[in-house]
Amino acid sequence: MIPIRDTIRSETYPIVNSLIIAINVLVFFIELSQGQRLDGFIKTYGLVPARYSVPQISAYFTTGQQAIAFLSFMFLHGGFLHLLGNMWFLYIFGDNVEDRLGHLRYLIFYLVCGLASGISHLALNWHSQTPTIGASGAIAGVMGAYLILYPKAKVLTLVPIFFFFQFLEIPAFLFLGVWFLFQFLSAAGPSAQMGGIAWWAHIGGFMFGIIFLKLFEMLPETGAGKKFQGLTRKRSTPRLQVIRPADVGDDPNLYGVVSVSEREALSGAHKLVNIAQGFRKKTFLLTIPPGVTAGSKLRLKGMGRETPEGGRGDLYLKVQITG
Repeated sequence: MIPIRDTIRSETYPIVNSLIIAINVLVFFIELSQGQRLDGFIKTYGLVPARYSVPQISAYFTTGQQAIAFLSFMFLHGGFLHLLGNMWFLYIFGDNVEDRLGHLRYLIFYLVCGLASGISHLALNWHSQTPTIGASGAIAGVMGAYLILYPKAKVLTLVPIFFFFQFLEIPAFLFLGVWFLFQFLSAAGPSAQMGGIAWWAHIGGFMFGIIFLKLFEMLPETGAGKKFQGLTRKRSTPRLQVIRPADVGDDPNLYGVVSVSEREALSGAHKLVNIAQGFRKKTFLLTIPPGVTAGSKLRLKGMGRETPEGGRGDLYLKVQITG
């Protein structure tokens, strides 16, 4: 299952989440520049359990190298697809968790989840000489937090069904529950040690993400953090909006709601509107005229239901002003 987007819109710009993604991409380019030294680079900055359990191996590393590996391993990746998959999941789920926790608390939360996932893998693979790398554990923590914060959100997902792919809106609790079950079955299966995937790091990160979320929500956000949160608040509504119009009895007209911000209501805006009616969908560019007020109705001629006489009703969109 490949998530495409979720239905929860964050109210602030995900500054920290975007920065984390940028750092991961930058570090990947640093990896590519290593050439033949890449293997040593990974063994130095990846998390290798045997470096801490086998004295003969730990002797080759300084105290600083041993300590920094607990942070650096979560910014390394084993290839482009590894990086792309991790960053895509972080992009889908991270912005909403950052929106709820605030920028500073989210940064600390992400790093602590990554550290906890690394320790989980270390404890269960104490003598392994295989380097563990990747942001998967930290991102699993973000997904665990998302499950608790937004269990009823919908995740638009690309699902393979036989030889075809279908787009389905799956409840977040089901999508993340299936994901966690797959991680657990993979970790407990006979091929758990094959492929170099740290399944227990994913499981540990997910579970610790749920625990840490509860702890972080108990911590008050600083005044500076609240001020920064206000500065990064979004001033516009989503460019693409899905509208599911409702009908009233035999009325050929349909009715829906379009959201705009206070600034957009004042100055006007353009929105891509997707009108969903069963399996039929129409997408078009909607112009919001300047000066609209809450409750104003925009009439879209001929986009209602077909009448017995062969004509069509209209679609009326009620303007909703947010924030």
